[in-house]
Amino acid sequence: MTALDGPLAEAARLNDVVLAEILAGWLRAGGIDARLFDSGFVGLLGGGDPGVRLMVPARDLAAAQALIGEADG
Repeated sequence: MTALDGPLAEAARLNDVVLAEILAGWLRAGGIDARLFDSGFVGLLGGGDPGVRLMVPARDLAAAQALIGEADG
């Protein structure tokens, strides 16, 4: 797993905390360090903006989006 150093990029934004956790785990299993931002707000508000931001190192964004596409497909 790579370290979260350097700039971060938003790989996805979701309104479902559980799905966000699953996708973050999927990315970590694929060797990409993934973190959730703003997950507490979604849990308190029951969804809506700003949503849970799934963040990855910017250098891993393309690979993260490809893995998310596999999980979605």
